[in-house]
Amino acid sequence: MANPFRLLNALAAVATVMALVVVVLGAYVRLSHAGLGCPDWPGCYGHIGVPLDPDDVEAANSAFPERPVETAKAWKEMIHRYLATLLGLLILIMAVVAWRLRAAGAPLKHAFVLLALVIFQGMLGMWTVTLLVKPAVVTAHLFGGLATTSLLWLMWLRTRGVRPAASGFAGLRIAAWIGMFVLLIQIFLGGWTSTNYAAMACPDFPLCQGKWIPETDFDDAFTMWRGLGVDYEGGVLDAVSRVTIHFSHRVWAIVTVFYLLWLSIRALSTRVPIHVRRWSIALVVLILAQFTLGVSNILFVLPLSVATAHNGGAALCLLTLVGLLYSLRKSPSRSSALDVEN
Repeated sequence: MANPFRLLNALAAVATVMALVVVVLGAYVRLSHAGLGCPDWPGCYGHIGVPLDPDDVEAANSAFPERPVETAKAWKEMIHRYLATLLGLLILIMAVVAWRLRAAGAPLKHAFVLLALVIFQGMLGMWTVTLLVKPAVVTAHLFGGLATTSLLWLMWLRTRGVRPAASGFAGLRIAAWIGMFVLLIQIFLGGWTSTNYAAMACPDFPLCQGKWIPETDFDDAFTMWRGLGVDYEGGVLDAVSRVTIHFSHRVWAIVTVFYLLWLSIRALSTRVPIHVRRWSIALVVLILAQFTLGVSNILFVLPLSVATAHNGGAALCLLTLVGLLYSLRKSPSRSSALDVEN
């Protein structure tokens, strides 16, 4: 039987790639300190694009004297916004297609959750600028981008027309869900490290400030809300608080690496279907690559390319774990249009 969701599947594939690009580009914008390259929203100094005419630049500088036009930073921010807008339009199209295919059993709730999420993402993008790159908002924006990418990826998996399942692996499924929780904590810590400008708080490795256990201040380091009107560009925390955040990210990285490697090895040592083995092997490769990139960030003093790749690697690890969990689900209890095979 032909797959009735080929169009939705193709749209999901394109949207997943686009979402991954938007997430990585967002990391690049943040790491290159261009998050406030356009200090207003949704335009840039009151323009649809970056002001280039000398008179427009002069007017922009007068309107925002604390943030004069820096063309390179402004273009980075606006290209990110343009791509994010295109992604939102694509997700809207997917919701319309899912609605038209609802009688065939299209994942309508999934599509509309995605649409609601991308709208909320747009609001977080606005607040990122208007609240002056507040760490709680920027980290939430990062999570929203990863959630959007993951749901698009899951949409692609669900609408492929082939649904191999792995019944009888309840213990492995539970272990994989725990792995998801562990990974999400690490992603939060990574985002919190970046948004609080703590990536180089420990410039040595494997020690941190010359100690195995440095001085810490968890209360200040993980205060989520510090009021309004504070400009967070460059960070506001003292050295001890930044060390605390960085050190927490390092310690949990060890937990994450060992747990996900153990999860993958457990899956590979069990008689699981071939598609489960493939996801497990991919997870091993990505986790080891992520660890290498993380160490490289320290040893080479946070190169922009390496730091950006580290953010992209986190997204790929998340998508791989989503794929593993999807492949470990039980066989469907009843047939539907989503269970057909090409």
